[in-house]
Amino acid sequence: MAWMIGSPPLLGALLMGFFLGTAYSVDLPFLRWKRSALAAATSILCVRTFAVQLAFYQHMQSFVYKRPAVVTKPLIFGLAFTFLFSTVIALFKDIPDVEGDQYFGIQSFSVRLGPKRVFWLCVYLLQALYCAAMILGVASPFMWSKFLMISAHALLSVILWGRAHSTDLKSKAAITSFYMFVWKLFYVEYLVLPFVR
Repeated sequence: MAWMIGSPPLLGALLMGFFLGTAYSVDLPFLRWKRSALAAATSILCVRTFAVQLAFYQHMQSFVYKRPAVVTKPLIFGLAFTFLFSTVIALFKDIPDVEGDQYFGIQSFSVRLGPKRVFWLCVYLLQALYCAAMILGVASPFMWSKFLMISAHALLSVILWGRAHSTDLKSKAAITSFYMFVWKLFYVEYLVLPFVR
């Protein structure tokens, strides 16, 4: 579709996602990056932060609105937020697989630090992100932006905290379910992001 409509940023984002996704998953020499904690995290961060956020922003500005892309507060917030949130996702994805990683000698953070420590590190990082988003909301000159940024992130923070405390860290199914919940929180942020001012 990106090729048909002629949008270089959109095509670049899709190609970057395709190549990094292939490098992450395909079992060929120098590939299957998910075996390496650093390579896996890097591919997740690049796709989620740069391919999706930056390229899609560039597509909307230059191709749809026909105006030059400028660096804005919402763009900076979106990039920083998704970069840190993607870091959490990259750390969290290995928690359910800690036994397999140990067996195959993959030195993920979950193997090195233990799944419980990494789980709570991820929860605390997300809580810090939500606090930063609420502070950004407080600093907004627009009352509607203040209200939405503070209330949405406070609600997400409370939901995250409650769900984290009810997760059985000895159950692989519960940890996997929580990981999928973290992805849902990530996508909810796309609903909140347009209200950053």
